Amino acid sequence: MRRAIVLILLVLLNVVSGCNGNLKDRRPAAKGAVFRENLVQESWVVKVVLTESGVHRGVLQAAHEAEYRTKRGSEHRLDGGIKLTLFDINGGSTTTITAQKAVILDNQDVEAMGHVIINSNDGTVITTEYVKRSAKDKMIRSDRAVTITRQERIIRGEGFESDQALKKYRIFRGSGEAFINQ
Repeated sequence: MRRAIVLILLVLLNVVSGCNGNLKDRRPAAKGAVFRENLVQESWVVKVVLTESGVHRGVLQAAHEAEYRTKRGSEHRLDGGIKLTLFDINGGSTTTITAQKAVILDNQDVEAMGHVIINSNDGTVITTEYVKRSAKDKMIRSDRAVTITRQERIIRGEGFESDQALKKYRIFRGSGEAFINQ
């Protein structure tokens, strides 16, 4: 009986250890390999079209793009200077965002960072270091220092949110300057 148990243990040990009997030579299974970021593809001089129900909502251009698989899904990381042009429901251009780099998430949210400049058709200019454009509610937000220049007004603050046409915006912890013609 004892000999049968030892024989069964030796057989099990060979199966577990890859049939070579030496457990020291086995490599441990990679932990978290499923959640590691993996580069899927890379492109240069790219143009990404953002759509909603077949309607163009934006066009993002960049010098370089790398697609990664992450825990959250896929991310398109763009760098080398980016330009995002946003469109209204009728297909007219409303706002342009330029920055050093950007990330497009699976849900089409776009995060832009590094010398971000936002220009609207009415002449409003917003400068900051980071913005996020939400695909769900079409809002542009930042929690960083921001300067909004509109006509002869300059407003500064720490964070803002706006519709993507920059017609209605809120600035947080703001201060400002206005020039009065007499």
